[in-house]
Amino acid sequence: MIVVIPRTWPLSKGEVAGAYDPEWLPRCCPACAEVAVIGHGRRRKQAHDAHHVCIRIRRGLCKQCHVTITVLPAWSLPYTHYSLATRAEAFKRGVEGRIPIEQAAPPVQDADRVADPSTLRRWFERRLQSWWNCLHRAELLVPTILAWDWRAARRILIPEPRPT
Repeated sequence: MIVVIPRTWPLSKGEVAGAYDPEWLPRCCPACAEVAVIGHGRRRKQAHDAHHVCIRIRRGLCKQCHVTITVLPAWSLPYTHYSLATRAEAFKRGVEGRIPIEQAAPPVQDADRVADPSTLRRWFERRLQSWWNCLHRAELLVPTILAWDWRAARRILIPEPRPT
């Protein structure tokens, strides 16, 4: 089991707000709440944007429950190759620039790296889906299962209006 902890300010040790400290590691395990986390090395993660190609991230291991902890900056999601800033810029370029989604890929530091058109379409679909979900949550009584698997839930559940 891997637990991912976004590394953001104000948990920092006096750095500038929003700065990412690649050496920071929590000592308290998020799984068992014991103060038993030890360093378990570092690894490289792709984080393509205007300032990064790869970043070094810190890993820890809980001596009590043997959970591996990975510390990521808030702008680099787990299991992704592009930063949130790159995704947001692609969406902005596609919406404001009135260009096809397939051409909305923003420039990144590695000039040979361009997001695939299917990746850009997936980013747009997810952004629009999240907006749509926010609109519906304000008006509907949302069943708990939607928090787990929205795509499956929308096939099998019929939303009911909230009683007034």
